[in-house]
Amino acid sequence: MQASRARLFKEYKEVQREKVADPDIQLVCDDSNIFKWTALIKGPSETPYEGGVFQLAFAVPEQYPLQPPQVRFLTKIFHPNVHFKTGEICLDILKNAWSPAWTLQSVCRAIIALMAHPEPDSPLNCDSGNLLRSGDLRGYQSMARMYTRLAAMPKKG
Repeated sequence: MQASRARLFKEYKEVQREKVADPDIQLVCDDSNIFKWTALIKGPSETPYEGGVFQLAFAVPEQYPLQPPQVRFLTKIFHPNVHFKTGEICLDILKNAWSPAWTLQSVCRAIIALMAHPEPDSPLNCDSGNLLRSGDLRGYQSMARMYTRLAAMPKKG
């Protein structure tokens, strides 16, 4: 547990330095628990998520970095690899392809990449996955854009 704390403190310091370097990710550690983090990530450009800001919750295990963090979307998102109700993310690096070389910041980058390049063959959201697998890109993008506007964009007025 001491090693995981040291690693997380090191990542915390790096995040403080990188705030300006990576404007698409804002990673914040809970004031009272180094094992709980949240992130705000910007939807990738030229995707239905563009213009949206999505909140992620990180639960970091005491065995970190030997075990991956549990990450989920707190912001509703229409995406084949994200469970619509729970926000659970289907991403190999959060399961069987985890490596201690990954950091919380690099996990955020991987999630942004997944947003831009969904994998409809392993869906957690079957409706979204079925639209993509059947070739209905327009339907998928329309639904994803609608939920981005409803859940991830600041309200005007």
